[in-house]
Amino acid sequence: MLKLKDICYTVLDIAHSAAEFIRKEREGFKPEFIEKKGFHDFVSYVDKGSEELIFSKLEPLIPGAGFIGEENTHNVEGKSYQWIVDPLDGTTNFIHGLFPYSVSIALMHKQEIVLGVIYEIGADEAFFSWKNAPAYCNHKMISVSKMSKIQDSMISTGFPYSNFSRLKPFINSMNFFMKNAQALRSFGSAATDLAYLARGQIDGYYEYDLKPWDVAAGVLIVKQAGGLISDFSGGDNYLFGEEIVAANPNLFPEFLKNINKFMYL
Repeated sequence: MLKLKDICYTVLDIAHSAAEFIRKEREGFKPEFIEKKGFHDFVSYVDKGSEELIFSKLEPLIPGAGFIGEENTHNVEGKSYQWIVDPLDGTTNFIHGLFPYSVSIALMHKQEIVLGVIYEIGADEAFFSWKNAPAYCNHKMISVSKMSKIQDSMISTGFPYSNFSRLKPFINSMNFFMKNAQALRSFGSAATDLAYLARGQIDGYYEYDLKPWDVAAGVLIVKQAGGLISDFSGGDNYLFGEEIVAANPNLFPEFLKNINKFMYL
């Protein structure tokens, strides 16, 4: 049986190594290093180099495990254990020298996320947890907030970069939260949004047009910090369904109700 705690601490070291690589490369980064994968979808040698570094260090941890990475450098799916990796979450922020951006590493076992690490590079903060463990930031236990009303809550979201088919209801939802929540923010890194929610800095987060590597680690960390997660309809298709709602348990019912109302108009 895998010792998830031991593996998690090794993954922390791996995420730290990737963060150091990214931090160093940012010092001499130039716009001409940017490649375009698609509309509003950017990548650079830094993303690819970070994924290569992470893969090389993860591979011996669980022999035979699969790998799902944003940059598709070594992707192998369909295994009992799967690493799900975003080597640089918040690439557009990184390109512009704007924090936050992070490294996100998760381990999935038979469709269940059992380990998650998010390393936010700007603040040098490592968020992590594993199955049946508390959630931590820099080795201190964290938990979600206790806010129960939207009017008292900080809400975060992210903007779609390729799928604009739901843009009108999404804008209507933002309009609602701008008028009714304490504040609405967009940080540009889904992994960091979830990490901040797990620590109670924001109270609710929702977004669509997401990929599993954007949220896999954060989903586990939020749950272990006491938060609730669903898709927009209240179901459990948030990892591969490209949409997510997350909040503390007090806020979650009202938060989900409003998102459902707008996003399924």
